[in-house]
Amino acid sequence: MGKLKVAIVSPYPPSKGTLNEYAFNLVQNFKAKEDIEELIILTDEIDEPYKEETQIGNCLVKIVPTWKFNSYTNAFKIVKAIKKHKVDTVLFNIQFLSFGDKKIAGALGLLGPALTRLSGVPVITLLHNITETVDYKSAGITESSFMIFIYNIIGTVLTSLLLMSNMLAVTMPKYVRILEKKYKASNVALVPHGSFIVPPLPTESSNTKPKKIMTFGKFGTYKKVEEMIEAVEIVRARTNEELEIVIAGTDNPNVKGYLKSVEEKYSHVPQISFTGYVEEEDVEGIFRDSTVVVFPYTSTTGSSGVLHQAGSYGKAVVLPNIGDLKELIEEEGYMGSYFQPSDVDSLANAIEKLVVDEAYRKELEGKNYAAAASLPMSDIADWYLLHFEALTGKSYVEKKIKVLDNNLKKGTSEEAMFI
Repeated sequence: MGKLKVAIVSPYPPSKGTLNEYAFNLVQNFKAKEDIEELIILTDEIDEPYKEETQIGNCLVKIVPTWKFNSYTNAFKIVKAIKKHKVDTVLFNIQFLSFGDKKIAGALGLLGPALTRLSGVPVITLLHNITETVDYKSAGITESSFMIFIYNIIGTVLTSLLLMSNMLAVTMPKYVRILEKKYKASNVALVPHGSFIVPPLPTESSNTKPKKIMTFGKFGTYKKVEEMIEAVEIVRARTNEELEIVIAGTDNPNVKGYLKSVEEKYSHVPQISFTGYVEEEDVEGIFRDSTVVVFPYTSTTGSSGVLHQAGSYGKAVVLPNIGDLKELIEEEGYMGSYFQPSDVDSLANAIEKLVVDEAYRKELEGKNYAAAASLPMSDIADWYLLHFEALTGKSYVEKKIKVLDNNLKKGTSEEAMFI
């Protein structure tokens, strides 16, 4: 049975590019697979040095800085590196702004999957969002109706190019339906997001003092923290609970300086902390120390990695009652205390319920942990491995297909099976 040499195109730690954590955790599972002999991580160039190549069992892992954020030549550099390293297949782990927040540079970078396939190398593209569901105004991209019209046209062209991949994987059922209907695509597959790690369910009580109300992410566009701060202030006044507000993360690249302005505006609020960027090794501590994880979103652009992390650490969550995120929760078995977006009182009620009702909080903690445990990243890595080998013509143990299929069926609905 032939072994695979796989390239992964993605930001990768210590790069702080979007989806770096997803790539890191996917690689951790890929390198444990006996059918992969070498992983080439084609990542972005940064000022910090990347780790030297490592040998994990029979798998050699090489990190190769190849492209630069906002460069116009990224797609060509990526294809050149792919040919140089003579890989069997390629996985692009991307979203629409992966290669640049300048419109032309970002768009040109998205030519990578099509050019890779045209070069003769099989490619799977994991696309974490699609333009058809992006709210350009709330995402901080543009307020102009004319520009939204133009971006939708450009988005349609770019999506058509991304569909030139041998397979386009997305993480939400809604995306599959849109792509198949609008683009008449037959090479779209639904791949559940998967949980990065699934540690043992915590046995200690989350009823610590002060109770930490935490949010995690990149803020300033459709993720804003002002209403969360104000909601916690309301809960404090109603309950006399000792609550600490923890805002973990950084500005969205489109809204630089956002968190600094929030920190200044709410400097009078006690027990509030801004952690800045959370390094990979510190993520577990941030989640474990939290009582409740809040998602102060007004819209969504895809599956939520933070939700899967919260579930992995057995945390109760407060979620906006909006379509995409609610659909994901129902598909994958997560539960949350819901609030209406942009409604401070509704958010306060949702937080208060979890703060004062320990039994309800414990119920959500257990449900979310079970949902995370049902879809570990190791199963998602197996899914990709099956398709890598199908695309390259290399054989694979048939029983693994049955095991993987059974595991995924336990964790998601029939609609979320292989499509």
